[in-house]
Amino acid sequence: MATNEIKQNSNGLRSLEDLAEQCAGNDAQIDDFLVELGKNLGPAARQLILRLGEERKTFRLKRAGLNEAIVGADQGLREVMAAVRQVARSDAPVLILGETGTGKEVVARAVHAHSRRANGPILRVNCGAIPHELIDSELFGHERGSFTGAVGTRKGWFERADGGTLFLDEIGELPLAAQVRLLRVLQDGSFQRVGGERSLNVDVRLVAATNRDLRQAVREGGFREDLWFRVAVFPIPLPPLRERLQDIPALAAHFSLRAAERLGLPPRMPDAADLTLLTAYAWPGNIREFSSVIERAAILGDGRHLEVARALGVAPEFVAPAARQALIQPASSLEDVIRMHIESALEQCHGRVEGPFGAARLLALNPHTLRSKMRKLGVEGKRFKGNY
Repeated sequence: MATNEIKQNSNGLRSLEDLAEQCAGNDAQIDDFLVELGKNLGPAARQLILRLGEERKTFRLKRAGLNEAIVGADQGLREVMAAVRQVARSDAPVLILGETGTGKEVVARAVHAHSRRANGPILRVNCGAIPHELIDSELFGHERGSFTGAVGTRKGWFERADGGTLFLDEIGELPLAAQVRLLRVLQDGSFQRVGGERSLNVDVRLVAATNRDLRQAVREGGFREDLWFRVAVFPIPLPPLRERLQDIPALAAHFSLRAAERLGLPPRMPDAADLTLLTAYAWPGNIREFSSVIERAAILGDGRHLEVARALGVAPEFVAPAARQALIQPASSLEDVIRMHIESALEQCHGRVEGPFGAARLLALNPHTLRSKMRKLGVEGKRFKGNY
């Protein structure tokens, strides 16, 4: 092989390594990596990679239909969703406050989806998962040779989110030095890469989240007061699951369908006894724990039913008789749960049933199937049109 060909291949591999490093943990950028990989391979491999890319897009759309519906948008999260629609029209920074597992990322994505930036990227960064010595490089990027191991120029999260939304999860975990640089970006949209001399400008909307008391952190010197004023322009507090028990029937139906899809099992809905157990539990892990319990119940039930008591670690012989005799509100019947779920999706889609932004896509249903269910349950889509 000629020397220049070896050099070209070496440069190509280094470029791929750099791109792989950038898209690690970022699902959206894996598509960019596949495209770049295809450029370095033959036509048959390129065709295969193109097919993989299309399959990934299909999978994401299907997954979004099950994951992105905000259950409780018209009940326990009514005030939260009203705040989302109100602030989404602006570019003001948003701070989402809530306990671990309350769904802060889902709300952040809803802010993005309702904004003028909806067609741009939304990238999530877990500030607590990045080693302190790498935070500047991760957020702002670095130039080649700026430190040992910097074999190429690397874009940071802010550059990659240009024109869209950057979601900084657990922002309270940022060290003070990184907080200073973040403050400058929020003030004038400019920053420098690590080892760089040129100022770069980006157009990024910041949405941050934390489960910490940042006011207390400010008093203790762990969080800059000036940064607090910048990120907390529009705070949105999320209620814990124990304060939105009215959403548990709809949540149970939602996560039961999702578990069936993930596990390849026939969908099984919780019965009255299951709902009694789920409502009586304290849910310290909130929605994240709830989702895990329902999936565990589906696995234990093996497609025949949901084993909610076993999934919760409750001895059935002690609770089942009382649970089965408990009275469930009429609004918790299976038909009512399905009706609320469909109405929630229609509200988010403003009455649209078909198309990429329709309720059928959100619920992962055929539009004809959804219309049939709506007729059977007496749900009128036109009620939700113009419900902004």
